[in-house]
Amino acid sequence: MDDILLRERDARGVLTLTLNRPASFNALGEQMLTALQDAIAAAAADESLRAVVIAAQGKAFCAGHDLKEMIREPSLAYYQALFAQCSRFMLSLQNLPVPVIAKVQGIATAAGCQLVAQCDLAVASEDASFAVSGVNFGLFCATPSVPLLRNLQPKQAMEMLVTGDFISAREAVTRGLVNRAVPREQVDEEVESLLRSILAKPRVALAMGKELFYRQREMGIAAAYQLASQTMAANMMESCALEGVKAFTEKRSPTWRAA
Repeated sequence: MDDILLRERDARGVLTLTLNRPASFNALGEQMLTALQDAIAAAAADESLRAVVIAAQGKAFCAGHDLKEMIREPSLAYYQALFAQCSRFMLSLQNLPVPVIAKVQGIATAAGCQLVAQCDLAVASEDASFAVSGVNFGLFCATPSVPLLRNLQPKQAMEMLVTGDFISAREAVTRGLVNRAVPREQVDEEVESLLRSILAKPRVALAMGKELFYRQREMGIAAAYQLASQTMAANMMESCALEGVKAFTEKRSPTWRAA
């Protein structure tokens, strides 16, 4: 199972998870989902982790669920378990206390597009394309619609869901699905640029901020402000914030601990 997901962690605390089923366009079969879930669970326990990059081998980023696997033994119980497994993995990315970056090339379709939408940030090559194409096979992309609607404006998300049509990387930037689209040879450089900026910030501040970002999105504005106020007050009690503010008032660069 390890061969289908490559794991590399550098000295900075950046974990790169690379989908390694290029012959099947890195489909999210049961084994792949299990490998990803195990990797993210281990990452969540790593207190020195600073960021996660999800990449892929081959021409495609991810073609979604493994359709051949899905129709092997059709049953309601099996499908319920499969989609629940995928949903748990997607939520684990949101619950991870560090930023998660999708590095996308080729196609990202259905649950593959869902994976891009679920990541906190995304960099795509200009030749990448995105679709929630299940409707073309009679299957509305219900679970991919969850993060898609939280990335795109409603009518843009609905158009993708009901047509199954592809959008380009540039259009994905315009619609808010990805942050940057660059020539393929510049993708690594763009991801590294994001990582350098992230790594220059205190881990605790980013962790608190990420948790707030997603929790307040589901709240009414009054509750969101209350939670945000509590989060900022708690953040100000952290040594990184106290040092950062003190350094600003003293007109010097802050000195933060590695974590």
